[in-house]
Amino acid sequence: MSKKIKIHNGIVRSDKMDKTIVVEVLKIKKHLKYEKRYKIKKRYKVHDPKNKFKIGENVKFVLCKPISKDKKFKVIY
Repeated sequence: MSKKIKIHNGIVRSDKMDKTIVVEVLKIKKHLKYEKRYKIKKRYKVHDPKNKFKIGENVKFVLCKPISKDKKFKVIY
């Protein structure tokens, strides 16, 4: 049985680290009772081996085996 791979989309917020970018993912959720929409921002450290992406670019990334303590995602080129 194969598992479906979740592809995340986000915007690069930092590229100061070597081979690592910080990507911010924005989700819009709806409250169950009051039905108000609200935003949730989450930041991920993503492995970028070619140092290709710069601040402000859109990125697609997936879960992979842990590369370091905080990096568990890699970029899809």
